[in-house]
Amino acid sequence: MLNLLEGLLFAAGTEGLTAKAIAKGLLVSESLVPELCHRLTVLQEQSMRMLTCIKTADTWQLVTHKAVSPYLTRLAETPSHPGLSQAALETLAIIAYRQPLTRTMIEALRGVKSERAIGTLLARGLIEEMGRAEGPGRPYLYGTTRLFLDHFGISSPDQLPPLEIADGLLDETAIAKEE
Repeated sequence: MLNLLEGLLFAAGTEGLTAKAIAKGLLVSESLVPELCHRLTVLQEQSMRMLTCIKTADTWQLVTHKAVSPYLTRLAETPSHPGLSQAALETLAIIAYRQPLTRTMIEALRGVKSERAIGTLLARGLIEEMGRAEGPGRPYLYGTTRLFLDHFGISSPDQLPPLEIADGLLDETAIAKEE
């Protein structure tokens, strides 16, 4: 029964579960829930688990044990996805402002090969294949994704700042980095 309780609380995540929801899930009386949660906490302590059951307001939650705190802090300080390279940022900007584009069109604008940058942007979900161009080889056309729009807080590429303003922002960023 305690394993089932632990599984329910884990599945509930940060929302936690009310005593009523736990009782319904375990098919037990609601009055039995505090005792079950207490027994789970004792079991977790005795077996030195790194999760523990706590009550917050009117919900029960499964949280990490305080002993894990320094490790979680180090993990939070380590970026899980390093930032985009300069080449990937340039490629993303070109695609965002001029989509849909083929790889050849992107490379003509950048003046260098862009396969790796395009691959990175595809892997990160910031761009996608939007179809194929007419002509020899029918190359892929690339455009931005919903994730790109969400990341920049816009609902459409039309809401991107005009290129003149964007150029000014880039200049200000470069100056700030030099200082």
